[in-house]
Amino acid sequence: MTNEADPAEIFRQEAADLLEQLEQALLDLNRSPGDRDLINTAFRALHTIKGSGAMFGFEEVAAFTHEFESAFDRVRKGEAPASPELVTIALAAKDFIRSLIEKPDETESVIGVCILADLRQLVATTGEPLAPNSWPNIEDGAAKDHKPVTYRIRLRFNKDVLVNGSNPLLLLGELRDLGECEVIARAGAVPALEEMEPAACYFSWDVVLKTTQPQSAIDDVFIFVRDDIALDVQVIEEPSVRASAAFYQEPARANISAQTATAEASPDSSDTRRGGGAKVSRESSTIRVQAERLDEMMDRVGELVIAQARLSQLAATGGTKGVAEEIERLTSALRDAVMGIRMVPIGALFGRFRRLVHDISRDLGKQIELVTEGEETELDKTMIERLADPLVHVIRNAADHGLEEPAGRAAAGKPSIGRIILSARHAGAEVQISVKDDGRGLDSKRIRAKAQENGLIAPDAVLTEAELHQLIFQPGFSTARELSALSGRGVGMDVVKRTIEGMRGSIDLISEPGQGSQITLRLPLTLAIIEGLLVRVADTRYVIPLTAVEECVELSAAEDKRSKGRSFLNIRGDLVPFLRLRELFQEQGESDAYQKVVIVAAGDTRVGLVVDQIIGSHQTVIKSLTKLHADVPSFSGATILGDGTVALILDVLHLIALGQLREAEAKNSNLEFA
Repeated sequence: MTNEADPAEIFRQEAADLLEQLEQALLDLNRSPGDRDLINTAFRALHTIKGSGAMFGFEEVAAFTHEFESAFDRVRKGEAPASPELVTIALAAKDFIRSLIEKPDETESVIGVCILADLRQLVATTGEPLAPNSWPNIEDGAAKDHKPVTYRIRLRFNKDVLVNGSNPLLLLGELRDLGECEVIARAGAVPALEEMEPAACYFSWDVVLKTTQPQSAIDDVFIFVRDDIALDVQVIEEPSVRASAAFYQEPARANISAQTATAEASPDSSDTRRGGGAKVSRESSTIRVQAERLDEMMDRVGELVIAQARLSQLAATGGTKGVAEEIERLTSALRDAVMGIRMVPIGALFGRFRRLVHDISRDLGKQIELVTEGEETELDKTMIERLADPLVHVIRNAADHGLEEPAGRAAAGKPSIGRIILSARHAGAEVQISVKDDGRGLDSKRIRAKAQENGLIAPDAVLTEAELHQLIFQPGFSTARELSALSGRGVGMDVVKRTIEGMRGSIDLISEPGQGSQITLRLPLTLAIIEGLLVRVADTRYVIPLTAVEECVELSAAEDKRSKGRSFLNIRGDLVPFLRLRELFQEQGESDAYQKVVIVAAGDTRVGLVVDQIIGSHQTVIKSLTKLHADVPSFSGATILGDGTVALILDVLHLIALGQLREAEAKNSNLEFA
């Protein structure tokens, strides 16, 4: 078995990052069509994809991207505008490149031909029109109607160029691809062996290049290392340079550009010029890790946490308490470190929805602005992967049903551009992700009518606004008057709820008529290890996620007797329904004389869980239930305790829903309670 990475897979991963960078730059160009930095960012991404694609054998990708790059080069040179139409076609071209990379056998080349034809037509509208046959193919290497020109190129890299990830030899290879090339290496700056830094670059190079390409092609070779190189390019007469031996000598300082002279005078001057950028680059370097290896490492940490719990239990009866405490400290530090590796800024997910909103805005004929906040908020990588689909549904509904048509916004005195705010923030041990719009809000009357029509509620049912709003998460529920390509079939919001609850999260919904709606997803930071409250019911132990626990109160025998048949507690003036876990799980034997009630909450809803004993906090390594037990609603997983026994993890959301049902039944039965 080999651990060598597949070069093609490496290219796919790098291309995915570059395509994401390209998409964000193109979307930003919609707002700032004259921003040269954005245009250059998009061009650099295309240039890298083209070069890497050819290097790794993705010839079709390289050829198409070359044509795309050539067309976009006219925008870069100011010969064509970065219009919304061009951005739309460029995004389609980006999608075609992704398809060529990920599904080459399923991608129709005629689609790419049509995209390029539209792109060429757009960039040809400014300046002289471009004939279709004037576009070079990647196999041609250069336009054949250009006369060859000879260039003298002198280049000296900063000594830290290798540390920053660039390879001068590969760049010189790109120069050779442009035409006839002669390269002379200069070693005059190489120090004595004892003074040499292994990772430093001391060489400089003199190059004679004869090519039909313009000088901009030479500049493009060094487009990513502009800050790390002193470059001097001159057009020369080829016979004179061949006859002159002076060119092959170390050039005098007076004949080199000022930037080169500065670099020679102080090899480390780049750190001062760029604010110590090289040092920062080394300290903040990253490495790509396969997700499978990360998951395996997390499993090993989970086993270590379990072993540490067993040791702590043994230490309570033996003389190894000091060792147990030290291992507990190390285990906690290792757990936090691995958890930190798994944490990913949610901005990577938020960036995908800019394209979604751009396309929805075009399809619906609405002007929509997406505002993102809290992109630096970190969340477990597994959670981020599972969040993508639910957020797509929520954002689509906000754009389609929430935001009014332009005429409706004008009549309501609102700006013509509708706004959707996507935000994330940490709140204790959970993350809150909100989607807020400034649209029409939910229509409670229509929701009630549709719910009655579907048989979800009785005509005379008394429901609060919040309870009515929660009905939109019922399967098949939709108040849309007509179907659209985006929504209206009642499929989506129920999937959102199931997915979020499957991640041990909850959903809050707030809506104000005429002002808009806000959906908030509350999620734990991770699905791997959680802080839990270990409790005992009869001889069985259970774990309650600590993030859901509000407080613990005592339930005396007298209070327990008084509440028989009522199942309500008075908590500082609020009536809180409670569930007796002994009865719910059919535990045998007599209950303890002084039982405890653990008050758990989800949003504004609270329910008490009656247990015999509260053992204490517990580092809970979550293990999935088997397929035979996956449909047991009261439990979300299991964990292994220090003594080797298994404790079930309670599904708090299900128990809260069960408590609400008991409360509704009590109200309908007109029970009196104090």
